[in-house]
Amino acid sequence: MRTLKTLRTTFLLPLIMMGIFVLTTSYSDPYYGNNTYIPVFMKRADLDESVFYQSAVREMENPGKIYYKTPYIYVNEKYKGVHVIDNSDPFDPKRTGFIMAPGCLDMAVKGDIMYLDNAVDLVAFNLITKQVTKRIREVFPEPLSPDNETFYKPNREEYILVAWKKTTD
Repeated sequence: MRTLKTLRTTFLLPLIMMGIFVLTTSYSDPYYGNNTYIPVFMKRADLDESVFYQSAVREMENPGKIYYKTPYIYVNEKYKGVHVIDNSDPFDPKRTGFIMAPGCLDMAVKGDIMYLDNAVDLVAFNLITKQVTKRIREVFPEPLSPDNETFYKPNREEYILVAWKKTTD
């Protein structure tokens, strides 16, 4: 009887401890650690040319802030741009287009100019001509990871963080 108890203590306890360790430890990527989100980068040269108007309508997948300026409603699509909705008839609003702006999380409108963030840059976009009128580089910090983890970052001068992509389990 004593030997069975010793056998249980000698082998069963370490086995249980090892099982708990294996179940609570997860794989760690060498670049991104245990992040739930991974960064999405864009070349600086591509970012400078990335804001433009599309007349094609897009589905809203991850809407953010909303801005209203008669007769339009502007809805931010997190990290992608801004949906443009004509609200001339409040009972029948119509999506009219999309302002592509990678890294966009916020916008404001004054007169005919929409000010929006294009990752780390501030962009002035004319809503009448549908053209960028001004870009001021490096105004904003890169957005933090939604899970507040650190990440590997390539050369800052060549690559800019424009989004966070949720990893699949």
